[in-house]
Amino acid sequence: MWRAAATVLWISMAGAAAAQALLTPAWDDICALGSERETGCAAIRDRQTVTASERPWSAIGRVNFASTDIRSHCTGVLIGERLVLTAAHCLWNAPRKRWIPPESLRFVAGYQQGRAAAVSNVRGYRMDPSQGRAGVFDTRVAVDWALLELAEPIGRDVGTLPLATSGEAPFAAGYPALRPHLLSRTDNCATRRTAEGLLRAHCPLMKGDSGAPLLTEGPEGLRVLGILSRVAPTPKGIEAVFLPYALFGVDET
Repeated sequence: MWRAAATVLWISMAGAAAAQALLTPAWDDICALGSERETGCAAIRDRQTVTASERPWSAIGRVNFASTDIRSHCTGVLIGERLVLTAAHCLWNAPRKRWIPPESLRFVAGYQQGRAAAVSNVRGYRMDPSQGRAGVFDTRVAVDWALLELAEPIGRDVGTLPLATSGEAPFAAGYPALRPHLLSRTDNCATRRTAEGLLRAHCPLMKGDSGAPLLTEGPEGLRVLGILSRVAPTPKGIEAVFLPYALFGVDET
């Protein structure tokens, strides 16, 4: 529907309206990984920055929300001229327990240190049919996806990334809360598939990266395998759960 104008503590990133770009006690856990102070944050700071204004990276950007008292962001990726794939929880205003209206969202493609390759307002968004029933957020990872419809076809100018159901050496790229003004990519996030079809990996990701694309790179360039839903600090590193495109199969057109 288009909405018009393991034994670890998984951190659900459903509080989109709780300033994604600021650290909270929960994100102190990400930095400490439960045992070594700053280990997690160091791994995130060590991610490789990329030139967001240049293709193919310019197809990735920030999904921004601003109200009179709150500013937040997630990450999204253009998969069509007007279509941006991101996480559904980015659209849920947890403090007010309601969905953020499309007109309060903006997609900033190729964002880097205050500048953007292109910007568009959001005209509407579509989610899983079971998501948002009776105005309630469904916390299941399997339905944590959203497709934004932009007012402007900025994908014509900045490019788009195709979707894929499989690929080698996956990695993620997004705007973490620790470095919210720079697009950065992780190293290889070797994934393992769960019984539910989700993808789990030890990968340095955190709040702000919500909705970040899981990518694979081949002779034809970058392709999108899925999106980031949630993370958890563990003694072995930050564990991330991705929702693979194959589970929801949105239309790129």
